[in-house]
This record gives sequence, C-alpha cells and structure tokens, in this order.
Amino acid sequence: MAESVAVRDPLRVALVQARLHWQDPSANREHLATLLDREPGADLYVLPEAFSKGFLGDLGGPAETLQGETVAWMRAQAARRSALVAGSLALEVDGHRRNRMLVVDATGIQADYDKRHLFGFGGEDERYRAGTGHGILDWCGWRVDLQICYDLRFPVWCRNTRGFDLQLFVANWPSPRVEAWRSLLKARAIENQSYVIGVNCTGRHGNDIEYPGRSSAWGPSGECLLEFDGAEAIATVELDRRALDAFRRRFPFLADADEFTLQPPSP
Repeated sequence: MAESVAVRDPLRVALVQARLHWQDPSANREHLATLLDREPGADLYVLPEAFSKGFLGDLGGPAETLQGETVAWMRAQAARRSALVAGSLALEVDGHRRNRMLVVDATGIQADYDKRHLFGFGGEDERYRAGTGHGILDWCGWRVDLQICYDLRFPVWCRNTRGFDLQLFVANWPSPRVEAWRSLLKARAIENQSYVIGVNCTGRHGNDIEYPGRSSAWGPSGECLLEFDGAEAIATVELDRRALDAFRRRFPFLADADEFTLQPPSP
C-alpha cells in the first residue's frame, strides 16, 4: 500500500513582482536574489514570465538552455531557501526556442510547461514553438497547474479537468489590458473552484512596453487574498487547503461541468 502524502497546510507562496532588466540575465538574477532575501520562509517563490531577459528579450542573442546559468541559479536559490522557485524562460530545447515555465528545487526541475498560446499579436508565435500539453506539479499534497500569460484568456485550456488545487500564471501582461488581467484571474478562480495566483512584472522595459504589476492571489469563491499595485514588491500569501476542500464539498459545482476534450493541434 502506497503511503499517503502529508499535505502542507497552509501552503506559503511568495509573489515576486519585479522590474526586469532588459536583455540582462546577470543583472536580473542578482536583483531577483535581493528580492527573495526580503521574504524568507515561503514554500514556493514565483517569478514573472521571461524573468531573465524580458518578454522577447532573447532577440538577437543566444537562447538560454537547461544546462545554463539561469537554471543553475534557480536551483541555488531553491537550495538556499529550502523551497521551490518557479518562473518562465526563453529556452532552446531540441533545436527550438520555447517559452518554458520551470518549477525547480535544489535537486533539479520538478515540473515544466511550454506556453500553449503564443501571443501572435506581439509576434511571439514567430519566435517560439508552442507547447501541446499541460504542466502539473504534484508537491506536498498540492496539485498545481502551470500557465503562462496569454493562456489566461482561454478558459477551455485553463479548465479544471486535471484536479488541481492551485492554478499559477506567470506573465508580462501590459498596462493597457490590466483590467482584463485582473478580471480573468478572478474568473479562473471562480469557474475552477481553485486558488489562482498571477505574477506579473512592472515598469517600462527595453521593448518600450509598460507593465502594470498588479500581481494577485484569489480564492475559490473569487475573493481577493492579496493584490499589489504597480510598484515592485514581494509578499507571501498563505493558501488554506482545508478551507478549499470544505468549500468544494459545500458547493460541488465542478461535478456538473460539461464534458468535452480538446483536440491536439495539427502538426
């Protein structure tokens, strides 16, 4: 008989809303480490999308790799804090560049996810290869669904058919669409009866796009648990698993969801 896993309750998740240095991985690693030092004791630290170079910041330069300095840095930060570190990078894998989200501990990569919905409006689809499958982290009794930025707009893809307890979005979401960012995070929490966390960057980057921050955490009934303004910030939210399970027992809405299956994209 398999041993049951002790659930970590509460789960302490640190949202790291950073101003990124355009196309400068070394500066970003150094700066992000100082932010992480300000918030000890989290179980999981969540960095923004493309945290090493900025969104599409790998243009004109070599892509990072799974054996490179930034992934090694993630492992070192996780080891230093006895925690997990999550964020996305532009990585070259099997000859193709991908916007890949990694969840890393001291021993290595525990889960990954290649962005499914590439942002065609900004040319991302011309640069990277899209993912075809979901990314799930199973850790300390929590099931965490991994998503990246533009995926947030597609509720069928984000639908809780995978039994997750927390849906995690990392993003470089621009200021003109900040109300969509906030509204869709709340909607995903309500429709999936799940905790939802969105971590965005802030400031004007070298691509001349302004990012509003507004990282946030939401509970399964749509209650806002934590929300930043536009300033650089880091803070920890505690996610109560017993409260989540009790809410789902009281309101078993997921059992009435329509059944359908996404077809794989054409090759």
